[in-house]
Amino acid sequence: MPDTALNHTATDWGIVAVFAVVYLGMFLGGLPRLKLDRSGVALLGAIAVIALAGLSVEDAARAIDLPTIVLLFAFMVVSAQMRLGGFYGAVTRRVGAMPLPRSGLLAALIGVAGALSAVFSNDIVCLAMTPVVARLCLQRGLNPLPFLIGLACAANIGSAATLIGNPQNMLIGSVLQLPFAGYVRQALPPVLIGLVLLWGWLAFGPGAKAGAGSPHPSPLPEGEGVSSGVEEPAFDAWQTTKGLVVAGALLLIFLFTDWPRDVAALVGAGVLLLSRRLHTSHFMGLVDWPLLILFMGLFVVNHAFETTGLAAQAVAWLGTQGVHLADPGPLLVASALLSNLVSNVPAVMLLLPHLGDSGEQAGVMLALVTTFAGNLLLVGSIANLIVADLARQQGIVIDWKRHAITGIPVTLATLAVVWGWMKFAA
Repeated sequence: MPDTALNHTATDWGIVAVFAVVYLGMFLGGLPRLKLDRSGVALLGAIAVIALAGLSVEDAARAIDLPTIVLLFAFMVVSAQMRLGGFYGAVTRRVGAMPLPRSGLLAALIGVAGALSAVFSNDIVCLAMTPVVARLCLQRGLNPLPFLIGLACAANIGSAATLIGNPQNMLIGSVLQLPFAGYVRQALPPVLIGLVLLWGWLAFGPGAKAGAGSPHPSPLPEGEGVSSGVEEPAFDAWQTTKGLVVAGALLLIFLFTDWPRDVAALVGAGVLLLSRRLHTSHFMGLVDWPLLILFMGLFVVNHAFETTGLAAQAVAWLGTQGVHLADPGPLLVASALLSNLVSNVPAVMLLLPHLGDSGEQAGVMLALVTTFAGNLLLVGSIANLIVADLARQQGIVIDWKRHAITGIPVTLATLAVVWGWMKFAA
């Protein structure tokens, strides 16, 4: 590899430098001294490699996996419909009103968060449910930390159950052309086991005392809470039913037909946008445009890096050392490490081109591991950060230490479940 690495042009090394800076930005969440987040770094990186490599706009556009972008956008619209209909808050309040003991309430919350995240965006679920969960815990005199950490972890775990539960799964399903029903059959058992392990840890293990020794804020009066950027709307039965019908129809289409998922989802989003009561701007305001820009920017940067040939040479060199990224062991380790270094979406983009013809098993493992690994550290997942930020506005501090009490053991346990299940399924 050292000899071949010397046979590259200055342009190649310029692209490598941009690639390195972009992924440093993914690791840091931005770049020092600049007002850039990950999306801004990815966008500027794409602009830089277009200029360096002399790519045309058409070439850059072809580097973007359009079906993934379309599917992601469409389900952002579906999630926006559910949020505008007040669905998430109403479900959370219904769970909180159940006459359940602490362990039962935890089980119900984890189950609901996991199920919703399998169909709708885990980030949106956390954004909508966190203020309600915090308020309910304080009103009932319960330590809110295990419930909030459980919400974040359950949303991450549950989102791995389908190919529409989170952005990285959408990307994996689109690029590898994984069958929706086949993926669910393989992913659902480890997801269910993972949710049970999370509940057991928070209900009866050390995770139950995640906030021990920390002062709890005073209970808030009924109806008071934090703002999550957009005020949570009152429950609207018609809008909620409309969203559930479209989401249910899409799930049936994905499970029982071979229709293109991106086209079907886009049609579903179009149906929801045809509304006499909800303005288009309301939907567009809840679309995560920075995430879409992040995807498109990384597609272009990664494409430019692939054209240098250095990635292929590095993978080939690893192969001569007996390390094949498509094998279960190296794939699990690489996926878990990269997900916590640069976040799960960039990690998937880095690993996908090197899976070769390893098939559905590798795709399922990549999806499960990169999603479950997001629970390891507080910064490992956007869902974690959303919960921590909204909790802090309620006076509830979720720092990395409190999160780690649950995140580290639950992640290690769920990754062990994935390893065992994939070996069994093979």
